Amino acid sequence: MRLAILSLTAAAVALSACATPAGPVEITRFNRADEGVQYGNGSFAVEIARTDNAGEQAEGTPLSASPYLNAVAAEMQRIGYSENSDNASVIAQVGYGVRDLGKRDRRGPVSVGVGGSTGGYRSGVGVGLGLDLTSLLNRPKNRVLTELSVRIIERDGGRVIWEGSAAQESDAGSAASASDSAAQKLASALFSNFPGKSGESIIVK
Repeated sequence: MRLAILSLTAAAVALSACATPAGPVEITRFNRADEGVQYGNGSFAVEIARTDNAGEQAEGTPLSASPYLNAVAAEMQRIGYSENSDNASVIAQVGYGVRDLGKRDRRGPVSVGVGGSTGGYRSGVGVGLGLDLTSLLNRPKNRVLTELSVRIIERDGGRVIWEGSAAQESDAGSAASASDSAAQKLASALFSNFPGKSGESIIVK
């Protein structure tokens, strides 16, 4: 029986390692590359894309926006733009949000049921255990959906030359759902292989 308990514990640890608290990032992007728009040149500024009920941009920038603005600014520099808020050629307008999805099952990529014959000669583990560890590890979790959207707009004329959105589901309160971590992961996925294929929706793990 001692060996049975040890084996069950090891299996539980293995399962918990496989079950991740965050899902892949779903992104959709649109661009004007086929119209001859060149990306990654010039200067940029980043701002929060927040409107009030009248459709006007609200005053001030909430503290919660800082991780998303910083993450997008870092990606804009990585793809070739230089930051210059006073004389920017393009503006990156950033939208973000976190939605509570309620309690939902989180399934890991590996499902293991302990029953049948497992273990070797005289291990004491095998027939008749009848336990399904997934029922213990995959209890419903409170899930949240973190979203990021970005529009790149030409300062002169206000034409939108690129836009995209990214979303990821994760356990509420997990490291993956923390604003800094979520912002960096979403921005990195959104700007991967920039500018991307226009109109395409993809999954980034």
